[in-house]
Amino acid sequence: MTLDLAGDVVSAARDMIGWTLLVDGVGGVVVETEAYRQDDPASHSYSGMTARNEVMFGPAGRFYVYRSYGIHWCVNIVCCPPGEGAAVLIRAFEPTHGIETMRARRGRDDLASGPGKVGQALAAGPHLNGLAAELLPAGAPRRVVATPRIGITRAVDKPWRFLDADSPFVSRRPRVSA
Repeated sequence: MTLDLAGDVVSAARDMIGWTLLVDGVGGVVVETEAYRQDDPASHSYSGMTARNEVMFGPAGRFYVYRSYGIHWCVNIVCCPPGEGAAVLIRAFEPTHGIETMRARRGRDDLASGPGKVGQALAAGPHLNGLAAELLPAGAPRRVVATPRIGITRAVDKPWRFLDADSPFVSRRPRVSA
C-alpha cells in the first residue's frame, strides 16, 4: 500500500495506520491517528497561516510539532497539497524501535498510548518542527475503524480518528453501543 501525504488528509490519517514512524531510530507502528484540515474548526490552520502553524501548509511529509496545554509536545505529519493547512496527529503507536530509550524518556512501560506520551517517547520538541518525517511502509494489513475525535471541543462529531481495532496500544478504546 502506498501512503499519499500530498492528497486528502482524512485518507492519509486512515492509511497511516500500520506504517512505522521513526525519529532518530526510535518509534513504532502507528496504531491511532486523527485528521485535521483547514476547513475544520478544531484545526490549528482554521484561521489561516500564522507563524505558529505555517508548517501545516506544506510541504507534505514534514513534522508539525506543537505544545499542548503548555505541557506536552504533540507530533503531527503534514498531509496536504501545497498551500492547504492540514496534518495528521499521531495519537498512539506500538513501540518497536528503541524501546529502552523510550522507557528512559517516559520513566514507565506505558510508552506511546496518547499524543503526549508519543511526544515524550520520541523526545519531540520544536527542533522537529518542519523536519522530514521518517515513515516506513506498512507490514501486515490492520483492521482500521473510524471514530469521532477525542480531546477537542469543536467539530467533535467528525469521524476522523482512526485506529487499529485490534491493537492494545491505542490511547482509548471506542465506546461500543449495546
